[in-house]
Amino acid sequence: MPDLKKNSHAITTGPNRAPARAMLKAVGFTDDDLRKPIVGVASTWIEIGPCNFHLRRLSQKIKEGIRAAGGTPMEFNTVSISDGISMGAEGMKASLISREVIADSIELVARGNHFDAIVCLSGCDKTNPGVMMALARLDIPGIALYGGSINPGKLGEKSLTIQDVFEAVGAYSAGKMNEKDFMDVENLACPGAGACGGQFTANTMSTIMEFIGISPVGFNSVTAMSEDKDQIAFETGKLVMEMLRADIRPSQIYTRKAFENAITSVAATGGSTNAVLHLLALAREANVDLHIDDFDAICSKVPLITDIKPFGKYMAADMHAAGGIPFLMKRLLEGGYLHGDCLTVTGKTIAEAAQSGVETPGQQVIYPLDKPIKPNGGLVILHGNLSEEGGVHKAAANNVKHFSGPARVFEREEDAMKAVTDNKIVSGDVVVIRYEGPKGGPGMREMLGVTAAIAGAGLSDHVALLTDGRFSGATRGISVGHIAPEAYVGGMIAYVQDGDIITIDVDQRELRVDISKSELTKRKKGWQAPEPRYKRGVMAKYARGVSTASEGAITS
Repeated sequence: MPDLKKNSHAITTGPNRAPARAMLKAVGFTDDDLRKPIVGVASTWIEIGPCNFHLRRLSQKIKEGIRAAGGTPMEFNTVSISDGISMGAEGMKASLISREVIADSIELVARGNHFDAIVCLSGCDKTNPGVMMALARLDIPGIALYGGSINPGKLGEKSLTIQDVFEAVGAYSAGKMNEKDFMDVENLACPGAGACGGQFTANTMSTIMEFIGISPVGFNSVTAMSEDKDQIAFETGKLVMEMLRADIRPSQIYTRKAFENAITSVAATGGSTNAVLHLLALAREANVDLHIDDFDAICSKVPLITDIKPFGKYMAADMHAAGGIPFLMKRLLEGGYLHGDCLTVTGKTIAEAAQSGVETPGQQVIYPLDKPIKPNGGLVILHGNLSEEGGVHKAAANNVKHFSGPARVFEREEDAMKAVTDNKIVSGDVVVIRYEGPKGGPGMREMLGVTAAIAGAGLSDHVALLTDGRFSGATRGISVGHIAPEAYVGGMIAYVQDGDIITIDVDQRELRVDISKSELTKRKKGWQAPEPRYKRGVMAKYARGVSTASEGAITS
């Protein structure tokens, strides 16, 4: 085993490491354990919310697999923030910041303990990209495994997700739903552990993890509480030892072509706008040249072929039953949309891994390439005087190509939410929520509460929403987020006033506001950035160091 202990020998080998061995023996490790390669098992388990709640069960299986393959696992866990719980509250500002803390904490524990290899087990919106970023930094043999999607909730014959609960808030406020039905949706939407059930951010990032090659193809889409997930976790433990022996590292997997495959998966599945932010951040960590406009270039060529919520009929569990990621990958590969020569953690290429894909007879979730849901998939990047660095629009979530209307400006999410639930937003309005960007928030909150309330009120095709903050993967309707430069640093969104006419032109990829040069000069003279909302602690530290959204809102 000495050749496989390239890192861990520094704390386990030789007479001078007796103190370290004594400390490790105190918690149950033996001399035999310490002679083997040390494999970190990073779990984002937390006893708050369903997404990561079951990961301790899976981490035990991963450790069994590592031991069976000749390694010694050492488990630890990180922080996690549940977007579904914190959404619409001040606590949501912690969510994106947690991505950095997750990556930082895994990196620190792995470096501090000289792991020879690592498995990262994650289950939600920020834990998924956080572990991927950590793997890029460490560049030791490592695998990311997603904990899996929640099973659908059921209200009679209707399948439910957390999206339905958020939209029920709008319907209830608009008088379109009675209290009993409202409570039924709340009580039945989330039946147990697992990540939110549509192609929201967690499942979008899970799909990316397989398409980019850092997760074994076919492993992630198995649902959270399936018995098969336990066996998959065990196999993941064995696989990381094979990676260690073959010396397969993330830097061999995170290539430019692999990132293009990842973006293709977002386009084909109508994935979350957050994929833009997270892939830009990951690319920076992996030293891969990736620009925000690359998303538009790829999405404009790739058809949307999966009928999944938030815009479609089905859920992640249905997609898995239809053939899952392997079949989706095989279909896209046959259409010439993927780079088949990219390496995966198994040592196989994407083309080789996709051969396991089998279509379930009669499935209606994954469409044929010649009969797509839409000819162009997923996301659109809008530029213009209101978003010089870019804004992200989810074209899959609506069919509106052009929208123009008067601005309704709010300085924070809560004020906009109150206006929607008080029925003060009307058809034709363009809701503008600013000072919610990476620095201004800080933390770039998601606006699912507002977009879902608009949808629940029946206005999703008649009201637009713009923000320098973010949107949930469950958002649908006419929305443009990640507007950069953000208001806090003097971006154009800071100078918009009520009544200004804003235009979204999808075909021209344009987002603009009609303000004359003389009027803009006048407004700029009277503008100054607001006082920072946090002046010390983690929020203040993040605000001081975070980059613009067009570069991934990272701190390194």
